[in-house]
Amino acid sequence: MPTCDICGEQVSMPYHCRHCGGTYCGDHRLPESHNCSGLQEWDSPGGVFDSGFDDSVNESESTLQTRIAGTGGLLGYFRGNMTFVFLGIMAIVFFLQRVVSPVLGIGWRTQLALFTLNPANPLYVWTWITSIFSHGGFFHLLFNGIVLFFFGPIVERKIGSKKFTALFLGSGIAAGFVQIAIGFLTGSAAPLLGASGAIMAVMGVLTVLNPELRVLLYGIIPMPLWVLTLGFAALSALGMISGSMGGVAHGAHLAGLVIGLAYGQRVKARGMSAPGRLQLGGGRGPGGPGGPGGPGRGRGPF
Repeated sequence: MPTCDICGEQVSMPYHCRHCGGTYCGDHRLPESHNCSGLQEWDSPGGVFDSGFDDSVNESESTLQTRIAGTGGLLGYFRGNMTFVFLGIMAIVFFLQRVVSPVLGIGWRTQLALFTLNPANPLYVWTWITSIFSHGGFFHLLFNGIVLFFFGPIVERKIGSKKFTALFLGSGIAAGFVQIAIGFLTGSAAPLLGASGAIMAVMGVLTVLNPELRVLLYGIIPMPLWVLTLGFAALSALGMISGSMGGVAHGAHLAGLVIGLAYGQRVKARGMSAPGRLQLGGGRGPGGPGGPGGPGRGRGPF
């Protein structure tokens, strides 16, 4: 570890004086503090003291762009916060659906082409993503958003933001196409929208990491997470078997859950775990922030 040329202190982030070439601690980094030989040039137009701590003053534009994309750059703010980025995108897209589209006079067919994964146009590639962040109504958005708000950060911290992003988008796309396939087989293919498949994948990962995670549903009903997950899976399976879809993409829910459970097994093999308690609903408690929970509907009308 480098040491200060004045006091001999070991420093992990030393200051290098570019004029005299010395190495100094924080107390002796200023030129006057280490009796820098360049003090006499202080009044000179070319006399500039640079500790070397921020080299961007002498970097080219291309180098600066590289630094911006690095660990400490602008993109670094998204690291660890993709859950909230997704929540923000969901809110923005819903605003575009419900406010901007009517104001601009965008017709029903165009909205379908923009916001839904439509069996009639499965190669509209942009809808593979936009359909995940679109929702059929306020409560559809609310329920999906609440579950993502509580479960997303835990999973993101465990697997990292890049893998969390891939999980969320990949499972959302896959769940959508599974639902379309089921629709073709049952003769009930319909446009699809909603983040439920992706959110069920997140829920599946967390269920594997800690199936006994204590969830206080509405702040009143205690249950382990595996019971909550099994309950949603059972409702989706029952909806598919009975044929009473009710505008809900049960196939997408189950597909997302299966993807999450499979990926959770892979993550668990690396020795990762999750917290032991989480409260859903009824305000803050020892287990975390509160709010009603439950995945929303997989598809529905605008």
